[in-house]
Amino acid sequence: MEIQQTKENALSHSAVTAVINAPIEKVNIADWLLNLPDAEYQRCSTQHIGAGITSTYDGQPMSINVETIGDTLMVQHYVATVHRPDYCRMLSVSDSITQNGRTKVQVLWELKVTKIDENSCLYTNEIHATATPEMFEYLKGHGVDLAAAAASRQAASDAHNHEETPNFAKSIENKALTGQYNQPF
Repeated sequence: MEIQQTKENALSHSAVTAVINAPIEKVNIADWLLNLPDAEYQRCSTQHIGAGITSTYDGQPMSINVETIGDTLMVQHYVATVHRPDYCRMLSVSDSITQNGRTKVQVLWELKVTKIDENSCLYTNEIHATATPEMFEYLKGHGVDLAAAAASRQAASDAHNHEETPNFAKSIENKALTGQYNQPF
């Protein structure tokens, strides 16, 4: 069940944009994301460790991503709650592993594309991290308040998003124009 993000449970929110130099009619974010090879995912950020595609028991597409956000190892189980050519809404209750232990964080990842003109579009990579009840217990057990955890997560998430977004956009562009993922960028 999805936890709605409020100011009482928000860990981070980052939205970064990049231009895709391809007509929006050729861009298909859902196809790109739900067929993304592991090597291409790794190429898009120095913090990306691995990715794979699977499905939930009821058949919803799922992307499993392993990456670091700051000094935290994240294992994300993104279920595609919406997957269209212009928009994907991916929701995960992610494993968050630090030197102090392991907990859960909800991550909502939204990938959007909007038309700029006939030959380009704007890609938005938006990430919301929300504390789960398990996360609140973890923070309490380690004597950390949510504000401190949120400040750390916000800085790390924003830095990560600024690195991966232009590379995701270039990968989406390559897929749109050539049908290939692994073009140099």
